[in-house]
Amino acid sequence: MTRARAAPAALPRGHGLARAPGVRVALILIVVIHGLIHLMGSVKEWNLAAVPGMTGATLFTIPASLSRVVGALWLAACLSFLAAAVMLVVRHDAFWIAGAAGVALSQALVIYAWPDAKAGTLVNLVIAVAVVHAFADVRFQRGTDDAVRSLFAKQGAAAPTIVEPRELDGLPAPVRRWLEASGVVGKERVHSVRLKQRGFLRTSPDGEWMPAEAHQYFSVDEPGFVWRAQVRMMRVIPIAGRDSYLGGKGRMLIAAASLLPVVDAADEKIDQGTLLRFLGEIVWFPGAALRPYVRWEEVDATSAKATISYRGVTASGVFTFDDQGRMVSMSADRYRATGATATLDRWFIPASAWRAMNGVMMPVKGEVIWKLKEGDFSYYRWEITQVEHNRPELYAE
Repeated sequence: MTRARAAPAALPRGHGLARAPGVRVALILIVVIHGLIHLMGSVKEWNLAAVPGMTGATLFTIPASLSRVVGALWLAACLSFLAAAVMLVVRHDAFWIAGAAGVALSQALVIYAWPDAKAGTLVNLVIAVAVVHAFADVRFQRGTDDAVRSLFAKQGAAAPTIVEPRELDGLPAPVRRWLEASGVVGKERVHSVRLKQRGFLRTSPDGEWMPAEAHQYFSVDEPGFVWRAQVRMMRVIPIAGRDSYLGGKGRMLIAAASLLPVVDAADEKIDQGTLLRFLGEIVWFPGAALRPYVRWEEVDATSAKATISYRGVTASGVFTFDDQGRMVSMSADRYRATGATATLDRWFIPASAWRAMNGVMMPVKGEVIWKLKEGDFSYYRWEITQVEHNRPELYAE
């Protein structure tokens, strides 16, 4: 197998265009300069001063009485672009609204003053591309927000309960040691989880590692999750991804620039895969191992098989633990791809670092690997940066 390239050492921060800082700064400068140039139109129309390079030629004539109105429109375009630039600086979602207003107004004026202003069309096109991406990103995020609200819709205001030591009775010895070492015994039972993670993703064994950031939400009373990731391909092109398991159904959605669908898959194999993913990720809320939808069987002194069943779908995986009671790996047979091309392959998740977060000892770094006949394919390197239990709320984006 071709030797894999090493992952980059650091992950740039941000969302959407902001994940490529150079692109974002360049866009801000373009929007500001383009906006300020529109002031020349106002100066010209209001006869405040001579403007070099502006002859006053237009594609059509308008009554002289309307020249002040046209000057005001040039000023309005300027202000729209400057407002858009400010929103870019503060990463406000409404950038696309101010930017779209500026582009529409600017292009109408460019057409009016075409002999002098035609070069503005190219700049408007550049800004329009950013506006469309920003709109698509907001729409994609709203779809994620709706999915998370659906996930948490059944979270009631029930009185908190504590995980009792007796609940560990009958579990395989390695699972019991894990739950004791993780610190969940004696603590409040977890019903919902939200967390942040970052990492590096690739789509082929010899592909480039792409920086990724993700927010993930879980419901525990009934298994479910929503994972929303932002990936940057070739360090510039933003890719939005959403993986979800809601009401017993899984769905994988990937869109370039949050706009062009690359993958939109939902079938029984995705259902199995997303349920299996939920099972593997209970290590971030270990008390879920005691839920009635999970059944444990001892394999040996250091490992146990977990079987999760929900709404007619069943999936199983083997968890391995070290002598400190830490989960060191999970493996299972999981469908890779969807439809007729799907193959059932070994899915392996080794952990490489552990830390107490929210009072619970858990894996905070690891990989996700396909064990294929041609060799291992490590496709995701993850790091957990924040975990919050029993806070069924959306993160502020």
